[in-house]
Amino acid sequence: MAKLKSKFICTECGTESAKWLGKCPGCGGWNSMVEEKETAVRTAGLGTQLIHTKEKPQPIIHIESGREPRIETRMRELNRVLGGGVVPGSLILVGGDPGIGKSTLLLQTSHALAAKGLTVLYISGEGSVRQTKMRADRLGALTDTLYVLCETNIESIGEAIEHVQPDFLVIDSIQTVFDPSVQSAPGSVSQVRECTAYFMRIAKVKGIATVLVGHVTKEGAIAGPRLLEHMVDCVLYFEGERHHSYRLLRAVKNRFGSTNEIGIFEMGEDGLREVDNPSELFLSERPLGVSGSTVVASMEGTRPVLVELQALVAATNFPSPRRMSAGIDHHRMALIIAVLEKRMGMFLQNQDAYVNVAGGVKLDEPAVDLAAAVSLASSFRDAPTRPYDVFFGEVGLTGEVRGVSRAEQRVKEAEKLGFKRVIMPDRSLKGWKPPGGIEMIGVGTVAEALRAALG
Repeated sequence: MAKLKSKFICTECGTESAKWLGKCPGCGGWNSMVEEKETAVRTAGLGTQLIHTKEKPQPIIHIESGREPRIETRMRELNRVLGGGVVPGSLILVGGDPGIGKSTLLLQTSHALAAKGLTVLYISGEGSVRQTKMRADRLGALTDTLYVLCETNIESIGEAIEHVQPDFLVIDSIQTVFDPSVQSAPGSVSQVRECTAYFMRIAKVKGIATVLVGHVTKEGAIAGPRLLEHMVDCVLYFEGERHHSYRLLRAVKNRFGSTNEIGIFEMGEDGLREVDNPSELFLSERPLGVSGSTVVASMEGTRPVLVELQALVAATNFPSPRRMSAGIDHHRMALIIAVLEKRMGMFLQNQDAYVNVAGGVKLDEPAVDLAAAVSLASSFRDAPTRPYDVFFGEVGLTGEVRGVSRAEQRVKEAEKLGFKRVIMPDRSLKGWKPPGGIEMIGVGTVAEALRAALG
């Protein structure tokens, strides 16, 4: 029997070491080295044994160029995030919190592709075939060309792929699949690396579009080595709050499209439904005539989205006031409060401040600064803004309001939803013709914006 040896592998970058180290020498991460067992003479994994191509290197000028063909999934939101559809031969990684709807999304996508006549193979490593069938009955995802298999052994999965010859392959999830030639438990760094390499070779050589479902850690990152995200072509994160029905699909890496697009879904009893007009949905429960409530025009990729931003400023008896935010960056909120104190003369050192983006949406662009500043000032002064005003603009440390990109699209979205005024940076008014049905107010400082919004 082969003697077992121990080695330590970094879960962030995959660096190997003969002994445990507090700090990884490869990436510098702390407490990221985990112990794994391996045989003295380690056999090669399937990722290196799969298929050998006979293609020869050729000059790049002799390679025919053309647009990569795409497969539309009949789900417009998913097509938007992927850049127009699924690219044959691509390897896609989908991550998200447990219970957020990853399996539901992929089962609906598999059904949509199978309904178009494509052959789809769904490998479930976390649920039985009967459980998958129960979910498919609830979602109405029943098609003859949708094959389901409950298997975790990579050799058996390879045989099923050879038998079915699918056009679209789903592995749910990559942490449950194991390679028998690798002497470590499923979900370990070595297993995830070898299994991902195996499916990458299948996708590239056979031209099968492959989707891997990945678990996430408590910090929200995909579990396993960071090498996993480098190997795939596209990394998608499925986000959302458990107490909200809205789900956001966001691309953080995409070799075949933009990483700025998001897809918005609503979770219902019969699965995920696409949201055609997210702005109207997010503003459906907005109160009117209440202090601390504003509407911000944010850009998510090429799509303008109008979202309600709420702020609450209340006096505190504690020496250190609380600063809490949900949906925007906490450090950005502290910066805006400092600007209001220094430049606007607002005494907020004895005030608790809370900022929330309604609907569970996360806004990470600087254009929400002006709306946050107006909301905080509105709550502090207990003076409501006009119910049909929209704000956007970046706030600098000297109190100036800086211009932002794609102002025309933001204004058109506000006009379409019936808003009357837009308070925005005066620099963003140049170079395009504003529509006639909405009033444009250009401001250069936060003080001017507060005078226009609160009087």
